[in-house]
Amino acid sequence: MTDIFCEKLKQQGTAMQYAPIPGELGQRIFKSISQEAWSKWLDHQTILINEYRLNLLEPEAKKFLMTEMEKFLFGEGSEKPDAFSTPE
Repeated sequence: MTDIFCEKLKQQGTAMQYAPIPGELGQRIFKSISQEAWSKWLDHQTILINEYRLNLLEPEAKKFLMTEMEKFLFGEGSEKPDAFSTPE
């Protein structure tokens, strides 16, 4: 397996085997985000979908998730919903 420097985690990590989504953003993620950071995004995405009760058939929901994904992986981070509490 190939290692890359992960922009999200700021450390070396295992590269993904393929771009996780199509297009330019998918290639950017593939080249600069580790598998570990992508897994963290998938967990966070699940929280967002469940807490906000997103319908992924709606274009607005998809757009929201894409924006949050960029913020989570490359920006200041994506916040958890106000009502969310981590299970103990």
